[in-house]
Amino acid sequence: MLESSNKQALDAKDIAILEIIQENATISNKELAELLKMSPSATHSRVQNLKERGYIEKTLTVLNRELLGFDMLCLIHISLQTHNIKQIEEFYSKIVGLNQVLECYHVSGQFDYVLKVAMRNRRELRTFVLEQLTPISYIATVQTSLIFEELKFTTSLPLKQ
Repeated sequence: MLESSNKQALDAKDIAILEIIQENATISNKELAELLKMSPSATHSRVQNLKERGYIEKTLTVLNRELLGFDMLCLIHISLQTHNIKQIEEFYSKIVGLNQVLECYHVSGQFDYVLKVAMRNRRELRTFVLEQLTPISYIATVQTSLIFEELKFTTSLPLKQ
């Protein structure tokens, strides 16, 4: 039995549901019920309960970025000059509003933030850095790393230990 920080234990059926739907979010309730050897109504009820309890945050579709012309994936490492709360909150609000930013992490170590961005080409990356990031006066350092090859990408959590 898996217990999370919200103190509501997950039983084996809950974990099985989560494992299946994190790999195939479009599985029908009927198919899910058959895999779990449960009734469709019981399966539906459990999935709804997992959503209500916050275990399932959202269902989404992962697009093929290369087929859509976003051939460059980059990590942008950012250091701030100072770390006052006003600038951090302002930075958060600016970054959240930038569509090119796929992920943003506040990290420890040499840099303060790491952004994962998708770009169509070098020109678009240059424009993004020069027009969106460097004008932010309290950014001290911007360092960009091009991702040559994505060796692994998953959103699936290892629920079974």
